[in-house]
Amino acid sequence: MFKYLITINPLGLMYGSAGAFLSPDNLVGLSGFKFPPEAATLSGLMFSVNKNTKNFPQNELSANLFVAGPFWAKLKDKQNFYIPIPWHKIIAKKAVDEWQLKDGQWELENNSEKLEPDYRWQTIDSWGTSAKTIKINKYNSVADKPWEYVSFLHPKIKHSERCVEDADGLFLENSVQMSDETCLVYLSTYPIESGWYRFGGENHIVEIECEEIKNKRFLKLLNQPIQRTFALITPGIWGSNRFSYRHPQHESFPKTVEMLTDKPIPYRYRAKGNLGRGRYAVPAGSVYVLAEPLNKPWCEWEEAWFPKEGYSLKRLGCGLCLPTEIKGVA
Repeated sequence: MFKYLITINPLGLMYGSAGAFLSPDNLVGLSGFKFPPEAATLSGLMFSVNKNTKNFPQNELSANLFVAGPFWAKLKDKQNFYIPIPWHKIIAKKAVDEWQLKDGQWELENNSEKLEPDYRWQTIDSWGTSAKTIKINKYNSVADKPWEYVSFLHPKIKHSERCVEDADGLFLENSVQMSDETCLVYLSTYPIESGWYRFGGENHIVEIECEEIKNKRFLKLLNQPIQRTFALITPGIWGSNRFSYRHPQHESFPKTVEMLTDKPIPYRYRAKGNLGRGRYAVPAGSVYVLAEPLNKPWCEWEEAWFPKEGYSLKRLGCGLCLPTEIKGVA
């Protein structure tokens, strides 16, 4: 399905949120933080750009444009980009461990219950290898996030802009600075011309490059049928406009018998100038165990399994997942 790798290199800082109002005596950290930008941001940009260039008819994009992300990569090796590590693998600096199913219960293989992961991202080429193997090659295979958080305090703001009731109030704006050697990565079924664009809610200038996906291992994984176990590499949004669920609710989707996940994350996007309904998403890295095999890759999943808001959220890469092995699951 996905044919193009779209990389985004911020030219300076990118804002992680629209900020929050704080008093001088209560300067708490990353209020309202949200980064990296979701795939919906790239989708909107591609529709906007194509409307001016007219490389593809709008109705063609509406029917066939699929995007997914966010991921990130080192500039010297974009094809071997980084994706979230599945939650059943715990990779710390001093030790590794894996969750396994034993008699229907989750257990740690080495009983290291207090072990906390130090790495949250792994290269696509290391997918499917054991935690121990990844640990041996940790400097090449796993990494922490490549961005840092920077806050700006604005003591005065114009009345036409954001303002505070208290004359001594401060406006905290959260920004993100990425490593000079890294870039954000998204997948797409359509290309976009390389160049400088305004990207994200704050319209910061970024450099975008587009190339075909050449990583054969990744393409093979994308087309490998998922059986009973898989892990999300993008957030999963399931349910209706009113309710958010942990797994697809369609009657034809197999029952989910076990999960490893974290607390839900807020998900909301703007389409055609309208702000979508707020939802909760299952975070990337979450692991699913199904009662029955699916026997089909994510690209062949029915759009009816995904929520709709004008169009199926599958087009925004909702719940993009890859097959994974979990000990104790046949």
